[in-house]
Amino acid sequence: MGYKHDYDKILTRLSITLARLNDGEALSVKELAQEFNVSTKTIQRDFNERLSAFHIYQDGRKWKMQEGFAIEKTQSFKEQLVLDIMQKMTESIGGNFATTSAQLLAKLKNDEFNPIYTKLNIEDISDKFDEIKLLEETIKDKNIISCLYDNEVDSPKTEIFKPLKIVNYEGFWYLVALDENDYVRKCYLKNISNIKKTDETFQSDTKLEVMLENSINIWFQSDREPFEVKILASAVASKYFKRRPLPTQVVESINEDGSMVLTITITYQMEIIPVIKYWIPHLKVLEPLWIKELIDKDLNVYLNFNN
Repeated sequence: MGYKHDYDKILTRLSITLARLNDGEALSVKELAQEFNVSTKTIQRDFNERLSAFHIYQDGRKWKMQEGFAIEKTQSFKEQLVLDIMQKMTESIGGNFATTSAQLLAKLKNDEFNPIYTKLNIEDISDKFDEIKLLEETIKDKNIISCLYDNEVDSPKTEIFKPLKIVNYEGFWYLVALDENDYVRKCYLKNISNIKKTDETFQSDTKLEVMLENSINIWFQSDREPFEVKILASAVASKYFKRRPLPTQVVESINEDGSMVLTITITYQMEIIPVIKYWIPHLKVLEPLWIKELIDKDLNVYLNFNN
């Protein structure tokens, strides 16, 4: 709890300092140290490191914001930080999407320097802007659509969908929709074309939001009863699952060696199997045994393939 309290105090101090600089004040290290009840060394570090991403400079014993670089439309350091993160996320997508996003963010930001770096492997869908715009309209208005869909197994065919959500899983974009039988379909967005909006409307099920929130990846199934998978995670893997828990993860116990037992609720085995394979040998399925057997079978195929 102490670390969170210290972080909150630092963030509050930086926000106040940045806001005052943005208002044109010239700030003294010594006076700020007294005001915030910290050392002058701490304030100097604020200016030299924590606020170095902003256009500030030292004039004698005072710190000032450079003219022409005031943060016009963001009100705090936290908001500026959020914009920096958003900028890097959209850059990872690439193409026209990143260009358009950068132009929009530039209206809220005045600087070109961003201290944040992200590596997100999100596919570029800028060539689908027209289709996405139309899908957004139909989702909002709850209009049924017809479209040409290529499932990469059979020949492309015309489908009738009730579009529910545009989603991104592991960098790939999908349209989640109900088909003519009200079965939930997850269609790869780039394989959808010739979208036509009809005048016919539909009512969506609010359970979808819960289903998406609890899903781990695109493998979730709407027509299956959820079930639990119990997993033993080594100390190596436990750190990861503490930092970024899976949506339905519940920690059952933590062992002295740093390992832990956790349960994860899923609707289909392929929601969890890729996760377990990624962490081999640091995850072990305890229950149900049939999932462990599926993974063991795949491992045997892999070992035989490489012999």
